[in-house]
Amino acid sequence: MRAFDEMRQGPEGPVRGAYAEVAAWLARTPAHELEAKRAEAELLFRRIGITFAVYGEGGDPERLIPFDIIPRILGRGEWERLSAGLAQRVRALNAFLADCYGPQEMLKAGRIPARLVTGNELFRPEMLGFTPPGGVYTHIAGIDLVRTGPDEFYVLEDNARTPSGVSYMLENREAMLRLFPKLVARHRLLPVNRYPEDLLATLKAAAPERAGPDPTVVVLTPGSFNSAYYEHCFLADEMGVEVVEGADLFVENEVVFMRTTAGPRRVDVIYRRIDDDFLDPLAFRPDSMLGVPGLMAAYRAGNVALCNAPGCGIADDKAVYPYVPEMIRFYLGEEPKLANVPTYLCEREEDRAYVLAHLDELVVKLAQGSGGYGMMIGPHATAAERAEFAARIRARPADYIAQPTLALSTVPTLCASGIAPRHVDLRPFVLSTKDEVRIVPGGLTRVALREGSLVVNSSQGGGTKDTWVLESDPGQGGVAC
Repeated sequence: MRAFDEMRQGPEGPVRGAYAEVAAWLARTPAHELEAKRAEAELLFRRIGITFAVYGEGGDPERLIPFDIIPRILGRGEWERLSAGLAQRVRALNAFLADCYGPQEMLKAGRIPARLVTGNELFRPEMLGFTPPGGVYTHIAGIDLVRTGPDEFYVLEDNARTPSGVSYMLENREAMLRLFPKLVARHRLLPVNRYPEDLLATLKAAAPERAGPDPTVVVLTPGSFNSAYYEHCFLADEMGVEVVEGADLFVENEVVFMRTTAGPRRVDVIYRRIDDDFLDPLAFRPDSMLGVPGLMAAYRAGNVALCNAPGCGIADDKAVYPYVPEMIRFYLGEEPKLANVPTYLCEREEDRAYVLAHLDELVVKLAQGSGGYGMMIGPHATAAERAEFAARIRARPADYIAQPTLALSTVPTLCASGIAPRHVDLRPFVLSTKDEVRIVPGGLTRVALREGSLVVNSSQGGGTKDTWVLESDPGQGGVAC
């Protein structure tokens, strides 16, 4: 199965219009200069301190996410089609969450099995009958997209809880501006640097009405041992707000306060990067040392906003994912603008039988997994690995889903052997308020650095690229290069 090459029309074919300048730059730049720039980028990222903590691997828990210096490019028309589909999808996910914790009309209509929702361990009964400020549940969403052809994009998964990676998107652009200012200047690019401003506006829009026009916003982090701690601090700094840990906050009379040197300060909005289980030991896990006792009581009393809302996990469960197109039809009365990847639910007897008979062709995933863990890519797995996953599926079928192995598109990447095609995905970030949806052009492109690999996750050795969205579409013809 040949992957779609985003730069060239065929292995030796002409260069697509969007990549004309980049292809010419690569053709005239000696390999040693590219390698020197790659080393300069690594040094730059180390000096800034852009790290991604990985634990349990027996090595240094703080490491760089590899950054590839060759950008990934999208035309304006491509981006406009994608952004329209992304906005539609996130509107439907928010409507689904409001319904699940409210009248449950989609469940009553039989359009999604109720057990997938109310029987889901990510379902939070504490949210039943409660409407968050503004009626928005997932204020910040990261939607993972893959491409298989010129106009073929698929949603691979939805991230509706605490999606990460946006800091790398922003730092990647800064790195390209510093390393290759002339190359960037030869392209008219839509900017990404407004994201912190848009994020702050989104968070402020979620504040309780009594907070007034300038609510106090904080970023709640589990601390320096979290893999995305750099991002928590980076975003707080960019927004000009405080980054806090659970011990920095306390609740009194169902009001949240932050400890400061000038005394307690009332908090109106919490951008939380802590999982539901650890948010409040009085409401969820009593052994949590990361959260704030009484936080959920303050939230339900309407005295503080939590972004994203607790309970959003049911919207990004991989067993619920196949029903998102139906959510779009049910809540919005529209046809989906972005397609799902065909998905087999292993808890269904017919689906399970098919999956077990075709493990060598499919990608198997944990329904509630993330970061590339608990996943098997059938064509690249050994017989022993496939046998192990077959046993897992038989033992706990509801825990697994399976999908066809897609030929993810490739983009040119600087490798040890030179410039070679590598598979990529794309995570755009979608910001939602009750009045609008904002999407910064592009997103985080993740690249599988090993030849033939389809695993792009940073926790599994993937890297990142800067994603360029052109202000206008290039010519449709190819350029010989």
